[in-house]
Amino acid sequence: MVIFIFFIVHWYLSLFSQTFLMHRYAAHGAFTMSKFWERFFYIFAYLTMGSSYLSPKSYGILHRMHHAYADTDKDPHSPKNFRHVFAMMDYTAKFYSDINRERVKVAERFTKNLPQWPGMDKWGQSIPSRLLWAGIYISFFILFANHWWQFLFLPVVILMSPVHGAVINWFAHKYGYRNFDVKDTSRNLFPIDFFMLGERYHNNHHKHASRINFGIRWFEIDPVYYIILFLNWVGIVRIKKLAVVREHNSTDQEEFPED
Repeated sequence: MVIFIFFIVHWYLSLFSQTFLMHRYAAHGAFTMSKFWERFFYIFAYLTMGSSYLSPKSYGILHRMHHAYADTDKDPHSPKNFRHVFAMMDYTAKFYSDINRERVKVAERFTKNLPQWPGMDKWGQSIPSRLLWAGIYISFFILFANHWWQFLFLPVVILMSPVHGAVINWFAHKYGYRNFDVKDTSRNLFPIDFFMLGERYHNNHHKHASRINFGIRWFEIDPVYYIILFLNWVGIVRIKKLAVVREHNSTDQEEFPED
């Protein structure tokens, strides 16, 4: 039971950091926050993502490229370009590393207005940091796992962020339903999404990239949307006017159009 609870808590906290800080804030700039709160959520992301911590800056570039080149040869993680999900994950990891280490030339439109904390990114993505977190997770499992099969959760815990990415970038481009006829293969995996905190409304997101609420239809509940509304109400974040307008505007508008 302890391992199961730990897994669930880690799953949701890590996922929140990814969708809140890296996806909606860094990649799409749907809201703003002060430097203090930005650093706070950087630290929160490091603590919750642990061994799979990602740089919001590099994540933002990678995700913007996905929107601009969705399902083309330039898409960093389109299922159309790979035989299976593990091949896609491997390529995405290498391409992300190239972006992170500035080994690939990136167009200026993908690098504008991205949050930066080089010190945190350097440490959070370092081998010592990843090994430290992996050691913590392994020790926790040794102490509290009471059945051998519970160790099957351990690789997912260590690779939590890539697993989250694969669920969306592979399965949400292959299975599910579509609310909008967009140029790519994006789909909404399930009509109600509590497991991925709204991220599985992928077709909706590709239609309205900067829309804060990933849900469109009345039953498509996006939990993180309501958290952002609360954080805006207490003054921790400030929702951008553009994003608010898109809450009530069905007009499609691409942020990072394909070349």
